[in-house]
Amino acid sequence: MDMSSYVLQRVLPPAAKRFQECVTLLAGPTAPSFALAELNRLLSALTTSELREAVAEPPAHLPSALIANYVAAMVEYACGRGSISPPTWIAAVPPLTDPLFGSELPSLRLYLLTRSPPPFRRRNIFIDSSLGGQV
Repeated sequence: MDMSSYVLQRVLPPAAKRFQECVTLLAGPTAPSFALAELNRLLSALTTSELREAVAEPPAHLPSALIANYVAAMVEYACGRGSISPPTWIAAVPPLTDPLFGSELPSLRLYLLTRSPPPFRRRNIFIDSSLGGQV
């Protein structure tokens, strides 16, 4: 075990460690959709106190603005569901400059514009399914 892994294991609560592991998967070779699904499962399963502990520290590395916004929106949505304030690091993630739609079909854009959860809309991400739901 390298030094940083040892320190993280000792310093971070188990939920925080698992959150950081899920975020680390986003920079890996697998498709981001699988890592986002894993993060979705984690955030959906945490209790309010575990969620507060898990997301207190910002992710160690987010590979792109898109991934950073997705993670920030998922965390903000989970905090809203748990009736807790989102962590302060979320405010440091600037929203995407260009909108991202969950479908390439132009006929679905209006639907996605109106149905996207607010944390995702604020970040210029327009999807139909959010935390707790999967397509």
